[in-house]
Amino acid sequence: MLRTVWVSLHRRLCPIAAFFLFGLVALSLSRLGLALWHAGRVTAADGWATVFAQGLRVDVATLCLLYGIPAVLALLLPVQGRVGRAWRQLLRWWLILASVLLVFMELATPSFMAEYGLRPNRLFLEYLIYPEEVGMTLLRGHLLAVVIEVSAVIVLFWALRRWSRRWVDHSAAPGAVEAGWLWRLPLALAVLLLAALGVRSSLGHRPLNPALVAFSTDPTINALPLNSLYTVGYAARQLATRSETSRVYGDLPLAEVVGELRASSGLPASAYVSEDLPSLALRPPLYRGKPRNLVIVLEESLGAQFIGSLGGRPLSPNYDRLSRQGWAFERLYATGTRSVRGIEAVLTGFPPTPAESVVKLPATRQRFFTLADLLGRHGYDTGFYYGGESHFDNMREFFLANGFTRIVDRKDYRKPAFVGSWGASDEDLFGRADQQFRQLKAQGKPFFGLVFTSSNHDPFEFPDGRIDLYEQPKQTRDNAAKYADYALGEFFRKAMASPYWEDTVFLVVADHDSRVFGKNMVPIGNFHIPGLILGGGIPVRRDGRIVSQIDLPPTLLSLLGIADPTPMLGQDLTDLRRLQPGRALMQYDRNLAWMEGNDVAILQPDKPARGYRYDPATDQLQPQALRPELARRAHAHAMWGTLAYEKELYRLPAKP
Repeated sequence: MLRTVWVSLHRRLCPIAAFFLFGLVALSLSRLGLALWHAGRVTAADGWATVFAQGLRVDVATLCLLYGIPAVLALLLPVQGRVGRAWRQLLRWWLILASVLLVFMELATPSFMAEYGLRPNRLFLEYLIYPEEVGMTLLRGHLLAVVIEVSAVIVLFWALRRWSRRWVDHSAAPGAVEAGWLWRLPLALAVLLLAALGVRSSLGHRPLNPALVAFSTDPTINALPLNSLYTVGYAARQLATRSETSRVYGDLPLAEVVGELRASSGLPASAYVSEDLPSLALRPPLYRGKPRNLVIVLEESLGAQFIGSLGGRPLSPNYDRLSRQGWAFERLYATGTRSVRGIEAVLTGFPPTPAESVVKLPATRQRFFTLADLLGRHGYDTGFYYGGESHFDNMREFFLANGFTRIVDRKDYRKPAFVGSWGASDEDLFGRADQQFRQLKAQGKPFFGLVFTSSNHDPFEFPDGRIDLYEQPKQTRDNAAKYADYALGEFFRKAMASPYWEDTVFLVVADHDSRVFGKNMVPIGNFHIPGLILGGGIPVRRDGRIVSQIDLPPTLLSLLGIADPTPMLGQDLTDLRRLQPGRALMQYDRNLAWMEGNDVAILQPDKPARGYRYDPATDQLQPQALRPELARRAHAHAMWGTLAYEKELYRLPAKP
């Protein structure tokens, strides 16, 4: 009898067990390859044993999630007859597709990790929303990798399809004696319990999550114990809750958050003019005169590493020249690693959170503060100028809902000189913007233009004959950065000779750096970006203070002479006596760094904050004791984004 039961159960569960084992082997081999790629860093973190031990834990949890319910059903459902045949087909295809998905995600990991230093995460999912742009990027810039990955997946699918038929059909061999319900039902319950425990992978209060297996200050090494299907699944669960945002750092009451923000702002108590909107504050502007125009040039992926005057490679002769004619920031830091983070910071002054940028969140479809909304109330023409599709990353909807009245994107270029995967070239973009600005100047109407470039984006396509290539082949990151600088220089050559130059304040700033990754929990050096304010009446100055992207919008309003109260947390940098030596906040995946001078507090999900000393010369973080007041300020600024979004506090009062 026992032998009959054993044979019956073996036949039913053997296919699932075989695929479970296949998954363990495939994920372990992938982890081994990634670990060998980063061998020096794994050794430095003393992490070889931890990476593979915790990796086994994560893989078992993932496979239990994939195969736990099928194993239970395999014990309960018949294997003969019409129902049995349908079940076997369903099981077979589930096993095949789950295995192919596991392997596909691991094959996609090296390219993603080379760009971001992490396994595929929320960014991976966000890019899937735009198949045309992403597809063209992959085909034009990563064709060999795509061919290898697709070929491997096809071969694997073919092999598993042949292999699985024999294994699954073996469970329904003719004449096989079946174990009765008395045996199968309790075993099914036991398998369900074991699978649930495997998925949870913990008897503690919290189930398995990335924080539980993190052990190093190097985020890339912390990603190795995970697998990529797990990280993408975890990100998908977070996206499903969308407004969950940043309570991962621990909750903090609104009153405490507001008190800390006001105390650290440097503004007098009388500057705060609303109890309903607790961050709404008056900042007296520096400039007082006739209305000035505003043009923000947001440069795609142009980190300090590409800017010669900031210690980077010699790819920016035009920016370097312009920086000697205006107000140049030497230690400006981006808030994040995506374009929407740069838009969020520069256009709205909103601080980063672990959630999606507010550009993509549903509650910001109306009444969310932007420079466009405020300037529109002062009679400005407000326009967004882009060479690609403005629907990307929900930009179009967000802009039109919050103050912009003009959207110029790919369809509005009648005869562009060059069109790449991401749209019309920077030359076409700047030419179209300059044409519009001249028309508005002739009409006598003040204007605000947000000009967002795209040529410096993978796969790095730009017209021939414009620059002396920095390296071969043509389509490289450095060559594209040099072309972006060329197009910027051509725009300012025209602007300086235009009738709108003397009446316009220009900001040139990067949205973020390119390829943000490193050995530190937050790679601060990769958040260093160029920033430059210039135009008629702007003094020449090199500013060595630590500055955040969120400081730029209030500074621009001061230079425009706009005295309205705003909800922004950023500092008005025109007051040169304040903000010494400065502060910045940076979001990297789910870690947040708050830097004052060279003292850094880093917040991590579900873990205590940690203190560091940052050395900009070596780009290294050295552990040190964390001052309580630094931790409080970091926590308050991290929480404000959550609370302001959820309670709709980041807006202007209703129009009278």
